[in-house]
Amino acid sequence: MLKRIAELDSGAVLITGDGKRLARIYINAWSKSGRRVLAEYLPFQVGGDAYIGSPFESDDFDVYLMVDPLSRPKAERERLNEWLAKHRDKLVLLYEHKYVKDSITRYEIRNHIDYLIAYKRETVGFERVDVMRLENGRVVESKTYVRRY
Repeated sequence: MLKRIAELDSGAVLITGDGKRLARIYINAWSKSGRRVLAEYLPFQVGGDAYIGSPFESDDFDVYLMVDPLSRPKAERERLNEWLAKHRDKLVLLYEHKYVKDSITRYEIRNHIDYLIAYKRETVGFERVDVMRLENGRVVESKTYVRRY
């Protein structure tokens, strides 16, 4: 399912739990395929070209990176939800530092995302990545990946 996300042409992907490595992999894959990337700011380094700016002010890009969408004030979250509803034809990566998995049902954004990737680094020597495909705010497919380190 992780590879399927890298091959998306449009849709919204939410990565939670500070999964910088996963977000960097997706941004690099999308930018190397010739897509133009616009980021609010870069919380990690990217290998390809990425422009910095407000996604709300430009519709000329193929991929958008928005940081901490769930940690914003209510008015900004509503504005983001409206923007996501209007830009279903674009590829949007939402990167959230805090860990959200099952509690995504509390947020209105659940109706606008296609994939939720919940990254968690456990204290017993492994990383856990839960990937869920959502349709109309409901989980329709789920897969868990575990990696020991």
